[in-house]
Amino acid sequence: MKTFSASPSARALAALRSGDHGLAETIVEELISSAFSVNVAALSISRDRYSLNSVNGLVRLETGRDYFFKFHHEEGEEVTLEEYYRGELLKQAGFPVDVPEFVSRTVGSQVLLYPRRTARRVADVAEALDFEPPPAAEPMLVAQSSLDALTSAIYAETLHAADPALVEREPIHQLFHHRMIEPGHPQEPGGRAKRFFWDRDFNLGGTLLSAQMLRDATWVINGIAYRDTIETILTRSRRLLEPRRLAKFGAVTAHGDSHNANVWWDEAAPPERRLTLFDPAFAGAHICALLAEVKATFHNIFAHPLWLYDAKRASERYEASVTYRGSTIAVETDWQISALREAFLDIKSKHLWRPLLSLMREQGYLDADWRATLRCALFCCPTLVMDLCAGGAGGHTPTSSTIGLATAVSLGSETADGKLDVITRFLDRIDPDHEASALTDER
Repeated sequence: MKTFSASPSARALAALRSGDHGLAETIVEELISSAFSVNVAALSISRDRYSLNSVNGLVRLETGRDYFFKFHHEEGEEVTLEEYYRGELLKQAGFPVDVPEFVSRTVGSQVLLYPRRTARRVADVAEALDFEPPPAAEPMLVAQSSLDALTSAIYAETLHAADPALVEREPIHQLFHHRMIEPGHPQEPGGRAKRFFWDRDFNLGGTLLSAQMLRDATWVINGIAYRDTIETILTRSRRLLEPRRLAKFGAVTAHGDSHNANVWWDEAAPPERRLTLFDPAFAGAHICALLAEVKATFHNIFAHPLWLYDAKRASERYEASVTYRGSTIAVETDWQISALREAFLDIKSKHLWRPLLSLMREQGYLDADWRATLRCALFCCPTLVMDLCAGGAGGHTPTSSTIGLATAVSLGSETADGKLDVITRFLDRIDPDHEASALTDER
C-alpha cells in the first residue's frame, strides 16, 4: 500500500498541535471540499482538550447546511488502518449512535460530517458535575446506567469465538499495541512508548529523574507499594496486548473508544436515553471483548478530575510531593477520583464489566491472565494517549505529570503487599470468582 507521509489529516493535526489554527482550518477546508466535492462557506476547528489525537469542529457548506466534522489521525495510520467509521455496524447492533451524512474513508483523508447538533458532549457535562453536590449528577448516573446495561446486552448478544486474523485487523489495536512498537519489531519498544519514555528527563514534583531511572524505579504511592516498574509494565503490555493473542478472550461488536468526549448529551430526551455515541473510528465486529470498554473505563473515570485534560487547573487544585531513594519513587498526593467518577465506576462494574466477564467465563473465554491483560490495557490509556512528561508535548506540569504517572503505575501493577487500592477493589468487584456481594448494589 502506498504511504502518504504528508496526508491532509496528518498535516492538519500537526498544524493544530503547533498552534497554527489558521493553517489547520485551511487544510481541513480543502480536505472536506475535495473529499465530498462541495464548497465550504465557513469552517472553524474546536479548541477542546478532549480530542487528543483528532480534529473536530463546525463547517457550513454553501448550501447553508451546518455540520459537525471530526477525524482521527494516528502515526502510521496510512499503513495500519484501512477501514474507518463504522457507524452503521453499531446501529445495526443496537447501539444509540449518530451516523454521519458524509463519510470519507480515503486513506489519509478520513473525515466525517454529521448534521450539526446543539447537544453538548457528555465529557463537558460531567466535568462540571465533578465538584457539585451528588444529587446534581443523578440524571447523568441514570443515563450512564442505561447505556452501560444496553452495551452489556449487546456484548452478550455478539460475544463469539473469533479468528485471530480478524481480531488482528480491527483498528482498535492502534490505540494500544501499535503505539508501543515499530512495525516489524514487536518485541522491542517503539512508537509512542519509545518517544515518551526514553532519552529524556522527568520532573516529578521537583525531583529530576532520567528516563532510565523512571523506568527502573519501583513506586510507593500514598503509602502503598507497587510490585512492578514502568519498564516491566511496558514489556508485559507489548506481550499481553499482541493483537492475535487477544483473540482468546473472544470478540464482540463494539465502539471501542466510547469515552464521554465521543458521546452526546441530549437534555431533551427521556432520562434513560440521553446518551448517543458518535465518532466510531475504531468500531468493529471482532473487537477483543476485554478491550471493548477499556477506553471508556479509563477516560471517564480514572482520568478525572482534571489531571489528564487540564494540567494547569489540576496543578492549582492538587498537590504531589516526590522523593527518590534507593531506586524507589515515593509519591504523596491529595488527588483522587471524584464522587461522580466513583459512581461511574460502580455503575460500570455492576452493569457492564461483571456481567461481561461472567459470560466470558461461562463460554470459556476468560483466560487466567485476564486481570494482567486488563491492567496493561488500562495502563496504556494514559501513558500512550499523550506525553506525560512535564514540559513535553502534552503540556503537563511537575504536579500533573506525577499524578498521571502514579495513576498509570497503579493501573498497571499489582500492589506489592496485597493492600487494596482503587484499582484492585475494582478488579475484585468485577471478578466472577469473587463473591457477588463485593459489588455495590445501589443502582
